[in-house]
Amino acid sequence: MASGEQILIVESDPDIADLIGRQSLQPLGYQVTVVGDAASAIKVAIQTSPSLILANLNFPGLSGKDMLAALNSQGVKSPVIVIAEKGQESDAIQAFRLGAADVIFWPLRDAEVVSIVERALRQTQETRERQKLDRQLKAMNDEMQHKLRDLTTILSTAKAVVSVTDQRVLFDMILESAIQVADANMCWLMLRDDRSKAYLLRAQRGLPESWAKKMNQPVDDGISSLVALSGESLVMSGVPLQKLKVSTLGKSIGVIPIKIQGEVIGLLIVVRKVDSEITREAQTLLEAMADFASISLVNARLFHALEKTAENARTGEKYRYATLESVRASIRNELQVAGYPLNFVLTEMPGPLNPEQRQALESVQVALQRLARSSEKTVVPPQ
Repeated sequence: MASGEQILIVESDPDIADLIGRQSLQPLGYQVTVVGDAASAIKVAIQTSPSLILANLNFPGLSGKDMLAALNSQGVKSPVIVIAEKGQESDAIQAFRLGAADVIFWPLRDAEVVSIVERALRQTQETRERQKLDRQLKAMNDEMQHKLRDLTTILSTAKAVVSVTDQRVLFDMILESAIQVADANMCWLMLRDDRSKAYLLRAQRGLPESWAKKMNQPVDDGISSLVALSGESLVMSGVPLQKLKVSTLGKSIGVIPIKIQGEVIGLLIVVRKVDSEITREAQTLLEAMADFASISLVNARLFHALEKTAENARTGEKYRYATLESVRASIRNELQVAGYPLNFVLTEMPGPLNPEQRQALESVQVALQRLARSSEKTVVPPQ
């Protein structure tokens, strides 16, 4: 057993305390503290959390069993070895029920004392190692659960980008996801206005009323404009942030640019109320959220362009239909004009026709009639 462990001896008999502490344990490198009563032992145990306590069951005032009960009530986890006299087996059993780790029946040789102490300390060390492993496993499991939650959030948002057509709904989802992955208290989205080039508040989560009422207006938080110029993500916390206007909202901030072809067209901002810097991992996830917002904006622009193209096509089709109807009306008028003199000649009122002349004129008449019928066919106008 390694030396240096702190051992508290609770013994009113100075000879027994000296034999156990100075003669048996200190030569092995143990740090020994001796007190003579249970009240002092409880106070020292609470303050120092010793590696092991050796306590006599028989001392004036509070008994060893009373001390065990008090240590349990105070949450002291140090193992206790009780010292009892031969014939006190029933008291030892009660001590075990109160949480004692072992018992020494006095008198006992030095070697036996050391053996019992080392066995108890070895068990304590093993318990500590198990508890340490349990904490490490719990921390690893919590971290894995956190990463799984973040990955699930990223996947859900990615699916929404290609399936949700309402941009406002999509922006709300992105803000909720950004708050989650950054463990933030509030989040907002600013987009650049094409005309004024100013960045306007378009969506928010958790902002106080004095800020939230500025929807569709510029919002000066004292830091976003710097990111808009640099095009690089920025995280700040602590003292440097106190000089900026956004410090009224929280003690840690992350500002992520939203880009299209390298041009900053928006900003995603998250704020934590606690002074805890946003990690590089969280920043990477926020940048993914900003990319989703960028994809959404590109999709919206493409959809608008397609709608414009379709509208232009419908307008062109209507123009072509109107032109065609005008030409057809002109043709019908010309056919009517051409048919009148032809019919007049065929009546032979101007003079008789020979067979060849009549046949030629009748062929022209048939052709004109066929052309007239073709020009009268109905064409469905475009919608």
